[in-house]
Amino acid sequence: MTRDPRADRRLIVWLSLSQLVTWGSVFYTFALLMEPVERALGLGRAESSLAFSLALLAEGLGAYPVGRWIDRGHERLVMAGGSLVVGLCLVLHGFIDSLAHFYAVWTVLGLAMAATLYTPVFAVLTRRFPQDFRRAIITMTFLGGLASTVFIPLTAWLIASFGWRHALWCLAALQFLFCFPVHAVVLRGGPRAGPAGTARIDAASLAGHLRGAPFLLAGGFIVLMMAITAALPAHMVSLLRESGLAEAWVIAIPAAIGVLQVFGRALLYFFERHFDLHRANLLIPCLMPMAMATLLLALWAAPHAATLGLLLALLFVLLYGMGNGMLTIVKGTAIAQYVDREHVASLNGALGIPLALARAAAPLALGLLWSPQAGYRYGLWLLLGVSCVAIASLLLLQRRALAHPSQRR
Repeated sequence: MTRDPRADRRLIVWLSLSQLVTWGSVFYTFALLMEPVERALGLGRAESSLAFSLALLAEGLGAYPVGRWIDRGHERLVMAGGSLVVGLCLVLHGFIDSLAHFYAVWTVLGLAMAATLYTPVFAVLTRRFPQDFRRAIITMTFLGGLASTVFIPLTAWLIASFGWRHALWCLAALQFLFCFPVHAVVLRGGPRAGPAGTARIDAASLAGHLRGAPFLLAGGFIVLMMAITAALPAHMVSLLRESGLAEAWVIAIPAAIGVLQVFGRALLYFFERHFDLHRANLLIPCLMPMAMATLLLALWAAPHAATLGLLLALLFVLLYGMGNGMLTIVKGTAIAQYVDREHVASLNGALGIPLALARAAAPLALGLLWSPQAGYRYGLWLLLGVSCVAIASLLLLQRRALAHPSQRR
């Protein structure tokens, strides 16, 4: 049966919008909630950071069962149900009055994130567009990449106007009234799982991939890079405030990351066919250590030369925004390109536990490494080193995969 290109475009656009809303109302909102929740509950920075780490831990632990359900053809149930849980948790967040309630809400939010953010939707697109999944993923992330640009100012305004509790209820309404209907409607008629008789063969094939060097190298790259991108957002606002920047820049700089993410993905979409795909996949992650080094220089320069500090901060956001935008595509397609395409949801889900540990530890580590004297300097040096190790893993993965192309399907 011939696919309808218009239906395919509508599917991608609606999924992109739902990603924008969910990333913006959950992932990027935490940085703005951190300080008012600390004041309301009397928490320290490490205590509040732990809530985000618990969410990331729960997201990672939920990734494998979510991946298996998607591989078995239950993508609509997974993503629509996940949107309902996100909305309910945001409503409950508005009523928290203790540290235990705060942690409980973010733990369940993490499970819901496993069913609604990029990992499941990338698997959905890989299943629905097996011959052109990379282009479909890049297209889908255009609007999703604007989540910080749209929702950091929007949530800041909601908190200033209505208080953080009522602001969360407004964000919950978007899940109930937009994301749930989108997932319930546009994900109808998805590809079904293979015949029951192939289950044992598929399980054996999956187990072989899980033990193989390509999967381990790809997993190392994805886990380490996602730890970096998980660590910074929760601390970005506080980090920039401590550098002495004006409040307008403190809000504008992280908000600009979304625009630059989309710009980077647009460059990738229009120009990657003119370059070697594997070379591009290797060069894109190199923007992350460059961004970390630039941010360290900005923090060093800010107390001595405010203008230089601001310029370096703007250079950081350019490198980090474009790098993070394109890195999302590299991470999201690495398993399918270099390991296996048939079990992509399950293989990505199998990274759940190491991914959960790394992503949960990263924001907490930045909080623990913070000190009144050094600020976030030690934590940023750690992220710089981690990014270099991740790039080395990707280089080894590419060399092995290109030397043995027959081992990939």
